[in-house]
Amino acid sequence: MSAADRPRPYQSYVYAYPHKTAYRPLDDRPELSTLWAAERKDALALYLHVPFCEVRCGFCNLFTRIGAPGELTTRYLDALDRQATAVRDALGDDGPVRFAAAAFGGGTPTFLTADELDRLCDIAEKRMGADLSAVPLSVETSPATATADRLAVLTERGATRVSIGVQSFVAEEAKAAVRPQRGTEVVAALDRIRDAGVPVLNVDLIYGIDGQTPRSWRYSLDAAMSWQPEELYLYPLYVRPLTGLGGRARSDDDAWDARRLAFYRQGRDHLVAHGYEQVSMRMFRRRGAPAAAFDDHACQTDGMIGLGCGARSYTSRLHYSFDYAVATAEVRGIIDAYTRTEDFTRAEVGYAVDDDEAHRRHLLQSLLQAEGMSRAEYRARFGGDVDDDFGPELERFAARGWLDASAPADLLRLGPEGLAHSDALGPELFSPAVRARMAAYEPK
Repeated sequence: MSAADRPRPYQSYVYAYPHKTAYRPLDDRPELSTLWAAERKDALALYLHVPFCEVRCGFCNLFTRIGAPGELTTRYLDALDRQATAVRDALGDDGPVRFAAAAFGGGTPTFLTADELDRLCDIAEKRMGADLSAVPLSVETSPATATADRLAVLTERGATRVSIGVQSFVAEEAKAAVRPQRGTEVVAALDRIRDAGVPVLNVDLIYGIDGQTPRSWRYSLDAAMSWQPEELYLYPLYVRPLTGLGGRARSDDDAWDARRLAFYRQGRDHLVAHGYEQVSMRMFRRRGAPAAAFDDHACQTDGMIGLGCGARSYTSRLHYSFDYAVATAEVRGIIDAYTRTEDFTRAEVGYAVDDDEAHRRHLLQSLLQAEGMSRAEYRARFGGDVDDDFGPELERFAARGWLDASAPADLLRLGPEGLAHSDALGPELFSPAVRARMAAYEPK
């Protein structure tokens, strides 16, 4: 394989397709009731976005702001309530409307007080009709906000999974990642989550931080495992525009890539040796642990309702949201505009999904999971063979050694090197139209 055919391994984390940077204002601003009229609504996912954090980490490019002065959280929840009412009305009553899974993300949902978290749950249940006690409910938290009273509300309302961003148990590494936290605070938060009895604990860690060594990386891995988390996410560090680390130029990209790949392999092998199974490039689940994943919701096929100014919603033909930004002033402006909005009956910003995009999304989001994709399932959904639709791409992946040649004939699955290069493989499946829009996007 030539050097030109060896893509850089860390290009883009593909957690959703198309990415929000491909979204644009929708000229027709379609009514939600029209968008959802012909959609299946019996296995929806519900996502509530809280765009507030106590601090902003140096690597973070999420839609969030530091703090909430005045009554901003109250105004935000008021707007969320109005949006939920409008969206539930738009879903109609012409067929079953059921939520198979729910999640609170951000930002940091537990930035809200215990009473405000209770209200957030009420919006999900009383406005949207989601039964939080009967479906998987995942909530993100941070060491400073995982307090006993907040955790008590979440467990009482049915939370089955709490995910905490620790990133590193080494103080110098946390500082290098512009992650202000105290070790004692992290330990206390993990103890409180375990004491709360949440069925699934997930701990996020980051590799590739300046000054990190194989020894310190193993220290963080072992420290995290001492709480026996059901899940561990291992994230490569990215340095993105408009973030705290974004102004730091790197002249050693090849060396940094090599270090991150080495850390990834070390982390993967260490977790597998200690009883974890790999679910994706980033996700590892302890063997025998209860799964907090969706019972009967498939991200490739089922719709999603996102509430909040940083959330996105999916129908089979349109992905839509509100405006997206990273810079502080822009984020604040979007949040303020959201809190003043009275009419939530139309989609504002989005990307239309045609047949080709639907095929790409299904392949991409299936292939990036360690279990792979059934060719028969693809054929049943789209009426054609994945090898015919994506032959050149699959041949290229096979030539690089990314596909598992030992997989059963019907199963398209990545091998160890394919999973290791997920952040290169995913972007290669982007359509030309999505690539063009992402390239034309001006960060703000």
